[in-house]
Amino acid sequence: MNNGTNPLQEVRTEPGAPRFRRVLSRRDLVLYGLVILTPTAPYPVFGIVQQSSGGHAALAYAVAMAAMFFTASSYAKMAAVFPSAGSTYTYARKGLNSHAGFLAGWAMILDYFLIPLLSVIYASLTAERLFPIVPNWAWAVLFTLAITAVNLRGIRMTARASYYLMAIMTGCAILFTSLAIRHVVAASGPGGLLSLPAVFRPESFSPATMLFGAGVATLSYIGFDAISTLAEDAVDPRRDIGWATVAVCIFQGLICILTVYLAALVWPDYKAFPSTDTAILDIASLIGGKLMFGALTFVLLVAGLASALTGQAGASRLLLGMGRDGIISSRVFAKIDPRTSTPVRGILVMGAVALAGSLAFRFQLAVELLNFGALTGFIMVNLSVIAHYYFRLRRRSGWDGVRHLLFPVLGAAVCGFLWLNLSNPAKLAGFGWLALGFVYLAVLTRGFRMPPKTLASLTEESSNGV
Repeated sequence: MNNGTNPLQEVRTEPGAPRFRRVLSRRDLVLYGLVILTPTAPYPVFGIVQQSSGGHAALAYAVAMAAMFFTASSYAKMAAVFPSAGSTYTYARKGLNSHAGFLAGWAMILDYFLIPLLSVIYASLTAERLFPIVPNWAWAVLFTLAITAVNLRGIRMTARASYYLMAIMTGCAILFTSLAIRHVVAASGPGGLLSLPAVFRPESFSPATMLFGAGVATLSYIGFDAISTLAEDAVDPRRDIGWATVAVCIFQGLICILTVYLAALVWPDYKAFPSTDTAILDIASLIGGKLMFGALTFVLLVAGLASALTGQAGASRLLLGMGRDGIISSRVFAKIDPRTSTPVRGILVMGAVALAGSLAFRFQLAVELLNFGALTGFIMVNLSVIAHYYFRLRRRSGWDGVRHLLFPVLGAAVCGFLWLNLSNPAKLAGFGWLALGFVYLAVLTRGFRMPPKTLASLTEESSNGV
């Protein structure tokens, strides 16, 4: 329900100004979310999750899915009443207040800047392994130019490219699953496919280690929120954005649980990986030899490109939402190209950031900084649901009380726990970024005495002596 408001009223543009074309169906939105998360997401971190959880990777991924479900539900609730490209920024601004909205958007800028950047880094490193004669910087330049060129063609081109990339990743996932099942059946018979130790090991279980593993597994879910940045590209955003967000969270969880469960069946001794970081590649070699090893390496390259492509599209739309309100440069970020219906300048800025960062950033710190920004935004969205539905609209009776208070409280609590357990360098850099945003907000609002206003309005006021 939208309480009698027009779900598209939040989208404010000047009369006659270019707008996004509403071309994305529910299926397109689900695909976009799965591509940015990628069905191969558990591959790079399987060994880490399996060891850090004491051999409970499947259980850790199930717990992570349940935790992210609460936050996905909060995104769905806010998208139903405020379907704007501003996403997290808009939800916090409308649910809490304009200052909180700015800080939520500022935190998510960090997140959305780093998604395509990290994807370019990962794709470049993978390509360098396959073709070591080509230097890493050359791959970074090539991949950045490729994803930027696709996004500049418009969201329909991005969606079409996503279909092809998703087909490749799905094909590899099916191959991995089939070979893993064949290996287990050959070794232990059909009964070997049902194994309690692949899910629960009483001798090594502890809530602390399992939750730590779940914290790492959460990395495979971060990015589902980007679906909400396409609210102005969707045919029916009020109906489809929330549905797609929750569906992608559940689909991703099922894919991850199946993958790590089969991997645990193939390699039951989680303490004996030759290399924890590349455990999935050792499993691939065991079930399919060099061919599967090569295919998996290639598909990880494809996954990096897919995530970079969709991440750049989502980031440019978040920036457009903030630029349209003038709290960042509207001249740079709030322009939509009338021919392609894309925020061209925002896409170009994101391309430049991805290229520069991929050549200069430390990968591990970038990963944790991404989590810092995402978890900050997730906490704000959960609080926005409570403020808007539970307090402002007073929807508290029966099931409404569960959806509008219990679910978002659980979502905020889980995200807060993961947020506080990031490394000290990541928290230091993340709080530094928030502090910079706080100072900027103070200047923009003249010491918090007024809501954030458009830069153009502030300039006009200053020229009039206000």
